[in-house]
Amino acid sequence: MPHLYQAPGPQVHPVPKDARTIHSSGQSFAQLREACLQRGALFEDTDFPANNSSLFYSERPQVPFIWKRPGEIVENPEFILGGATRTDICQGDLGDCWLLAAIASLTLNQRALARVIPPDQSFGPGYAGIFHFQFWQHSEWLDVVIDDRLPTFRDRLVFLHSADHNEFWSALLEKAYAKLNGSYEALKGGNAIEAMEDFTGGVAETFLTKEAPENFYEILEKALRRGSLLACSIDTRSASEAEARTPFGLIKGHAYTVTGIDQVNFQEQKIELIRVRNPWGQVEWNGSWSDRMAWKDFKAHFDKVEICNLTPDALAEDTLHKWEVTVHQGSWVRGSTAGGCRNFLDTFWTNPQIKLSLTEKDEGKEECTFLVALMQKDRRKLKRFGTNVLTIGYAIYQYPGQDGHLDRDFFRCHASQARSKTFINLREVSGRFQLPPGEYIVIPSTFEPHQEADFCLRIFSEKKALTQDLDGDVAVDLPEPPKPTPPDQETDEEQQFRALFEQVAGEDMEVTAEELEYILNAVLQKKKNIKFKKLSLISCKNIISLMDTSGNGKLEFEEFKVFWDRLKQWINLFLQFDADRSGTMSSYELRTALKASGFQLSSHLLQLIVLRYADEELQLGFDDFLNCLVRLENASRVFQALSEKNKFIHLNINEFINLTMNI
Repeated sequence: MPHLYQAPGPQVHPVPKDARTIHSSGQSFAQLREACLQRGALFEDTDFPANNSSLFYSERPQVPFIWKRPGEIVENPEFILGGATRTDICQGDLGDCWLLAAIASLTLNQRALARVIPPDQSFGPGYAGIFHFQFWQHSEWLDVVIDDRLPTFRDRLVFLHSADHNEFWSALLEKAYAKLNGSYEALKGGNAIEAMEDFTGGVAETFLTKEAPENFYEILEKALRRGSLLACSIDTRSASEAEARTPFGLIKGHAYTVTGIDQVNFQEQKIELIRVRNPWGQVEWNGSWSDRMAWKDFKAHFDKVEICNLTPDALAEDTLHKWEVTVHQGSWVRGSTAGGCRNFLDTFWTNPQIKLSLTEKDEGKEECTFLVALMQKDRRKLKRFGTNVLTIGYAIYQYPGQDGHLDRDFFRCHASQARSKTFINLREVSGRFQLPPGEYIVIPSTFEPHQEADFCLRIFSEKKALTQDLDGDVAVDLPEPPKPTPPDQETDEEQQFRALFEQVAGEDMEVTAEELEYILNAVLQKKKNIKFKKLSLISCKNIISLMDTSGNGKLEFEEFKVFWDRLKQWINLFLQFDADRSGTMSSYELRTALKASGFQLSSHLLQLIVLRYADEELQLGFDDFLNCLVRLENASRVFQALSEKNKFIHLNINEFINLTMNI
């Protein structure tokens, strides 16, 4: 039989040794195991209990599952028997062939496997009914602890199991991954590349065999040699085709593992072969070469190949590079940063914007190579709440050199320099690009606006690249309050105010919040160009808090005149964004309106403001807008008064409470 090449060992950069403990107790695996040994009791994981809540969220088991420990199923359980190999992975009654394909691929890379399955775990000395596995999630490694109670029916494992019934590493690995994602049911349906990334922290690239480059065979051979994980599948055109068997013994919509590739001499010809494995352990390719498939047959029958590169150079030329990587964690929040794709120009510009500086050309080339991978977080974990994977993508624009967040006008006039191949409903979208040195803006987005999710954006570059979140800075530029106008120089408007003020305030010429509410509403309701119901009492209390220099909780006439000048500016600003004169402005316009008022805020602050002041239709009335501006200016002026060079404040508890109560 011809021998197919498979990687003897991965050539990857060292992975971090420490993973973050996430058990609710705050204790590590070693601490939990030691506590169980001292008590003489087997571990029971309350974070992922042995009941139906850990199995399903939308249905109940059709048969009564019984949770049993391996020692209750067989006499001599083994964690790993004769090494962890692809034959240890047999699919059970769960539609997670994508996960099994990834696990089978993982067994070909011993170093990556040892990262996911920490050593020194067994059913021998030190056994305490507790095991742990490590997974990569959004740029960090997590240590997932489980107990070894597994769902069974008639003393057989219900889900993933080994062909050897005494071996349990694969079943326990599946349980740990189910815990990471909330339940076993959450693992139904998916792409092998998702689990491959969670097993390695690598970066994925997808190839359609019909559109693959001429050197596709060499690309796969090099990927295997460098320890990359590979999976392949056949597309389905409809739901009825899922799991349909072809005449050649292949299953549509089913994830297979690529486990080897080689060239052999046959009848004086070089034949290119590729080996794929079905996680079911049955229903195999029945064409020529058995499960060692000829390359031409592979290209004819399989539609897609997914490669998880442990380093982005796995598919590049033979020389290994040390890739630079930067990571940005962000969110699309309805009403402030969930702008949708470029089709929705009015909101697209509000998406998060990351500045990318490509400073050095590739060796011997005129351009810079980099890879952008955009991942939406926790969508599988949120499936129990009806949350689906969103359609996502990104666009890359030349940076115009101006400071701060780019506005709508820029995108109206400029086309992108590069973008993801398509917007697609996958957990991650990635692409490889070459652009001249310079500064660019990467804009990750959902396809539709108003869709919410957290995301992780990774940028890999061959040479050092600098990145900056354009939405992270906060700056305040407020004008100095004008000096009061002497009585003999007051305008007609100011004299009318003085008369109304005297009428309401009385001899002391000071008004309370209730009296201020009456004055402002009496004046503003006479203005025909602005439409709103009325100013609230809380807005007037905030106004007094901002303008009350004497600290007596009332507003003097001179203080009121200064505020009236600010109010007129804010009214004009509001009218600028209330184009249809409906009495409301869109929350997406808030960033621009606040910047015109002197406030450059981070995306996080904008999100908080929208949550507080916008209604369900993502609109702000004038009273909401005014209240927001007054509180922002109040907070900013207090900070300026207490800070050292507008950077730091040192407060004791009394000063801190006084500050927060005032704003």
